[in-house]
Amino acid sequence: MSLLEVKDLRTSFFTDAGEVKAVNGISFFLDHGKVLGIVGESGSGKSVTAYSIMQILAGTGKIVGGSIKFDGKELVGASEKEMKAIRGNRISIIFQDPMTSLNPTYTIGSQLIEAIVLHTDRNKKQAYDRAVEMLKLVNVNEPEKRMKQYPFEFSGGMRQRVMIAMALACEPDILIADEPTTALDVTIQAQILELMSSLQKKLGMAIIMITHDLGVVAQMCDEVIVMYAGSICEQGTADEIFYNPKHEYTKGLMRSIPTTATAGKKLQPIAGTPIDLLNMPKGCPFAPRCDAAMKICINQCAYPLDINENHRAACWMNVKDGIADGTIATGEEEEQ
Repeated sequence: MSLLEVKDLRTSFFTDAGEVKAVNGISFFLDHGKVLGIVGESGSGKSVTAYSIMQILAGTGKIVGGSIKFDGKELVGASEKEMKAIRGNRISIIFQDPMTSLNPTYTIGSQLIEAIVLHTDRNKKQAYDRAVEMLKLVNVNEPEKRMKQYPFEFSGGMRQRVMIAMALACEPDILIADEPTTALDVTIQAQILELMSSLQKKLGMAIIMITHDLGVVAQMCDEVIVMYAGSICEQGTADEIFYNPKHEYTKGLMRSIPTTATAGKKLQPIAGTPIDLLNMPKGCPFAPRCDAAMKICINQCAYPLDINENHRAACWMNVKDGIADGTIATGEEEEQ
């Protein structure tokens, strides 16, 4: 049994302008000790997927369908009391911006201790010792001294280390990292990713890495989900996604990555802008930006097609290629 199973998850935000289908029928699973990457542009539904799992949606947000099973327990419809026993304890999250995730009016130590006391049966003295231990684990120097300091006395990278320490203090089964390196410079990004990778191997936890940076995915993830307009357009192992992309959106993301081969050349950005979720098209949501779009793409969404046992994509180009090489039969051939 998988540690986390998400089936046909649908999450919407109800606004004055109408229903925004931020997550529109996604399914995936996460096994013990694995790292799953969720990639896509801003507004693709990555963070809303994480917040749906944690049940921390904004007031206008609501899970309108689907299932989220954690260790066999259904989370959709769970009470706040049940979720409090899971949040921070068995599933933890690191938010995007370490600058705003910590309260500037409390010391680092008080915030760490509060989180540990809230989610475990440790007393304040034991929580203090655990907090110091976690700061050492994430390579914060002079942890006893740092416990007495305020967030403004820390650099961005150090604040993110504190957030990681807080998230791991209760030894969760799953760590959700929501773009944990977005606000950090390249050198610090590399340090944070290396730290998370080493802690993941040491503690044996599963990680959901939410990012728009494919370099992060290549470095850390076992499996990858590519999202666009609230839906999954492609999913598979990291090797399959990087070396054999089968959705035109994924190919566009790959072309926009700077590499040594493209040094000195202009990058190839994906044309156009992300889709308006209030006015979803009839067909493939990526079709207006796709150079390879066909008439069927405009009128009908592609169904997910298995490329192999470790890879699937929802793109009409795969159906077209399959018909061309004979691996997919047309309706006429099936009738014969």
